[in-house]
Amino acid sequence: MIKKIAVPTSDGKLDGHFGHCQQFVLVEVEEKEIKGISYLDAPPHQPGLLPPWLAERGATDIIAGGMGQRAIDLFNERGINVFVGAPALPPEELVVGFLNKSLSFLANYCDH
Repeated sequence: MIKKIAVPTSDGKLDGHFGHCQQFVLVEVEEKEIKGISYLDAPPHQPGLLPPWLAERGATDIIAGGMGQRAIDLFNERGINVFVGAPALPPEELVVGFLNKSLSFLANYCDH
């Protein structure tokens, strides 16, 4: 199964505030092996824009720092799994830890 894991980044590391990141890194994974990495400039911040934007780009999962419940629900409605509370690490490191089940997630939900 091929997955595309989206990671919101700023300055090369996970951006803790999902909706205001500089870039999204899409990591394509097959059988727990990274097959490709794409770097996409984030669109301007607009409530409700990112779920369809990332879905159009094939995202299946998101690793995030913080995200509000409404945003999580919008992603889930599009079949995109959301994992919040990830540490501010480079995206490749996050994905490898996620795939190896060694990445710790601490709940980090935004309330705005």
